[in-house]
Amino acid sequence: MGAIRDNWRVILLAVFVLASVFALFSPTVATDQGPGSPGTASEGATNLKFGLDLSGGTRIRAPLVGITAEDVRFGGDSPGEVERNVADELRNADVTDVTARQTNQSGGTVEVTRENVSQGELRTALDRAGYDHGEVRDGVTEQTREETVRILEDKINQAGLSGGTVQEVTTASGEHFILIEVPGEDRGEVLDLVQQRGTVTIDVYYPTEENGSTEYQRDTAVLERDDFQSIGSAQQGEGGQPPSVPVVVREESAERFQQRMVDTGVAQEGGSVCTYEEDRQNTGPCLLVVVDDEVVSSFGMHPDLAGSMRSGEWANDPSFVLQTTNISEAQQLSINLNAGALPATLDLGPDGEGTSSFISPSQGESFKTDSLITGVIAVFAVSGVVFVRYGEAKVALPMIVTALSEVVILLGFAAGIGYPIDLAVVAGFIAVIGTGVDDLIIIADEVMAEGDVTSRRVFKSRFRKAFWVIGAAAATTIIAMSPLAVLSLGDLQGFAIFTILGVLVGVLVTRPAYGDILRSLLTDR
Repeated sequence: MGAIRDNWRVILLAVFVLASVFALFSPTVATDQGPGSPGTASEGATNLKFGLDLSGGTRIRAPLVGITAEDVRFGGDSPGEVERNVADELRNADVTDVTARQTNQSGGTVEVTRENVSQGELRTALDRAGYDHGEVRDGVTEQTREETVRILEDKINQAGLSGGTVQEVTTASGEHFILIEVPGEDRGEVLDLVQQRGTVTIDVYYPTEENGSTEYQRDTAVLERDDFQSIGSAQQGEGGQPPSVPVVVREESAERFQQRMVDTGVAQEGGSVCTYEEDRQNTGPCLLVVVDDEVVSSFGMHPDLAGSMRSGEWANDPSFVLQTTNISEAQQLSINLNAGALPATLDLGPDGEGTSSFISPSQGESFKTDSLITGVIAVFAVSGVVFVRYGEAKVALPMIVTALSEVVILLGFAAGIGYPIDLAVVAGFIAVIGTGVDDLIIIADEVMAEGDVTSRRVFKSRFRKAFWVIGAAAATTIIAMSPLAVLSLGDLQGFAIFTILGVLVGVLVTRPAYGDILRSLLTDR
């Protein structure tokens, strides 16, 4: 019992190392990350997840397009009325580009998310609409950023892009960016997915008789996303039928839509045949699927469906399919309908601050190999310096083993929580090795400052003095790194988190254990 009491710190270190090895190699911990979760699936013999730098993939970092007016007085108008009134005064935007949010009893914010609207134009529009306002600034509100992150996450999940992450990052100067990382996916595919705003409406295009001639009229948004109760997955057409997305209309919208189909002739007797894409001036009534103001598909109505609408039976089971020209469009339509429209688009234009990059899987493997080589070189360099400094294996060897145990513990922690290892985290590991060995050298120098020490009482006194020094240094490091760990600063956050974890593990576990090991080797009474 006395040996256990004297060496409990070494036993604690052994427990931490064994737990970390279990987290690294046990198949019970190896759970593949699902869509929207950080990192990629487990790779190789370990349960480690690797980030974009080491696995390859696409990274997009961009602000959101928009300008915001603060402290707008609504004058008793509802947010919807404010949106319509302001949109009417803007030449380059419509009501879907204007969002009014009431934040207090008298008013709130008004933001415009159209790319070609300036601050001056928004000020003028508010003045003409009769709304007093405060500052008008670039950027969107926090609610818009949060909603954008949620919808982009849904889009990535719906597209089945495993391991993709979306987060908001903030620079030290207060600028806000959306950071998207999708491992293993091509840059063009990811851009196509996230750049689309995804506003989906169903329009009706039909002929009318005016002054003895046939004219065509288009009614917009006879169905919008909120009118759908459920949206199915994209389906490949069978028997010559085009690809489609099955939908169910909400009960409160079904009768209105049914009557509109009858009135416009889409649900005429015998159904309707649509030739909108071939000859829109001689077509029968059509339903148009519109995504971001662009018609992506058009179709008529089958006689059976038209008959059920004319009899009124369809509203009791309001389901039908939205047809597209190919399966890719059907998949994109399903994603947009399920995820919803983005409240603002990413600013990736030529003059915007957004950036996108692609790291090939082979380049990621190269980074992984280079990181391993760098780590091995760091270990050998530290080992060489330590042996040259002390010339005694009983002092230097435990120092090296203790320092490496910190890395094993950190790797086990990363594997256990599924944190993706990237180049910033690798840099944190190397920093931990360096600072850890520095602290161990301080301990060894202090306890051996006046030659060999054989008394445990003297050893404890000298060790306690050294521990105060490394404790103060650890506190300084944690304080310096804390802002980087808390703020959303992208890669710097991972570096700071693992540096802080390494310092804490060192002060609480490995440094005391090294002291016990050194005491056992250097003292005899």
